[in-house]
Amino acid sequence: MVLCRMPGHFRSLLLKPLCASLLLLALFGCSASRPPAKSSHATAVTPAPAPAVVAAPAAHPPSAYPVMLGIDVLESQGFVAVKGKRIGLLTHPAGVNRLGVSTIEVLRHAPGVQLVRLFGVEHGVNNEFPAGQNYASYTDKRTGLPVASLYDGRSRKPTKAQLKGLDAVVIDLQDIGSRSYTFISAMKLTLEACFENNIEVIVVDRPNPLGGLKVDGPPMDAKWVSYVGAFRVPYVHGLTMAELAHMAKEAPGVLAVSDDVRTRGRLTLVPMRGWHRAMRWPDTGLNWVPTSPLVQDYSAVLGYPMTGLGCELGGFRHGVGPSYVFRGISHKTAKIDVVEKELRALNLPGLQFRRVSALDRNGKPALGLYIEISDFDEWRPTELSLQLMRLACKLEPKNPFATAKSKDSSFFLRLLGSEAFFRALQRDGANTDVAAFIKDWTARNEIYRQQTRRYWLYQ
Repeated sequence: MVLCRMPGHFRSLLLKPLCASLLLLALFGCSASRPPAKSSHATAVTPAPAPAVVAAPAAHPPSAYPVMLGIDVLESQGFVAVKGKRIGLLTHPAGVNRLGVSTIEVLRHAPGVQLVRLFGVEHGVNNEFPAGQNYASYTDKRTGLPVASLYDGRSRKPTKAQLKGLDAVVIDLQDIGSRSYTFISAMKLTLEACFENNIEVIVVDRPNPLGGLKVDGPPMDAKWVSYVGAFRVPYVHGLTMAELAHMAKEAPGVLAVSDDVRTRGRLTLVPMRGWHRAMRWPDTGLNWVPTSPLVQDYSAVLGYPMTGLGCELGGFRHGVGPSYVFRGISHKTAKIDVVEKELRALNLPGLQFRRVSALDRNGKPALGLYIEISDFDEWRPTELSLQLMRLACKLEPKNPFATAKSKDSSFFLRLLGSEAFFRALQRDGANTDVAAFIKDWTARNEIYRQQTRRYWLYQ
């Protein structure tokens, strides 16, 4: 889910030996969302071939644009990967080339390319819908193209009817690097549907705005895999859209299809040129296009993993009124002096806080704390959210995790991914040992980082 509100067993031992951590990762030494499905054929399943990777051109892009996006690379090669094909396009307003031209328009006017259908994710093709609102398929007023809704309240997966008549589906979605942002889920389900219907998938890649080296937060328990956590990866996953697709194609058990279907599935990756893993969004020379109504800029991208989870249950709220989305924090009842004292006392690495004021939705003055990232390398993106959960138990009359309704708890677990941490909050409240969980997850995430290097398209 694209968070707006945010969006939104560990029994006795916290730390496990490293070998046990390997067993807990159901794909990368095992972190698959489910056991590999058996082939319907009696013969042994052959290893899945690597996806086709379209090489980027050798020529350097203009200095004002150090990064060529996947759509730029596709265009520079004369659209060879899509020429002569009837294609659908899964995209949104942030799907643009380096000059800011919509990928829809680029492909509509590409010689020899037939763009016949659009696919809409959460918020729609043009950000017409608020977070979490289901919508039916419709016609795009600007282009006259049919939009097949992948957010209609039923299946989020493309249907056979929606794929009928297509040779390929192109995916151009801008992710923000956090697991619960639903565009990577839409990509995964589209891979499954296309592989099942013998339709090629072409992923034109885009940067992970947090870079490709930052990996942080709780891994995803198999039990809580859902549309707001479709991949069993750490909350901040460190991969690009094409790298996640690469992993889904090559690693058994990531996709909910048989190994036979996965092996036959056709995936073409169009990597960027000029992007490397140490790059953050400001290093790319690209303008940020809002990916959803509350992620209007890079500041919100940075804030999303810092406050989103921590503001889902309990009295903490991200933003100060409608300002400082995901970067400001306040509490419904606790005074700002108390909140500031508690947060400063934590001495969280890479973070500083300063007071800010803004008008709330009723036009009245409101106070909050703005979160500054003082050292990106030291910064652990989800640590503040984890501490906000613990502090909510301390500052509120009742433990909000122990008193949460079943429906709210289930949704929160699908976002958080770790039942162990949630049960600790319910049991221990303000005494939850956040540091011990971080230590455990850091060890497991390092294993993940090493094991996912095989899917990297960039160094």
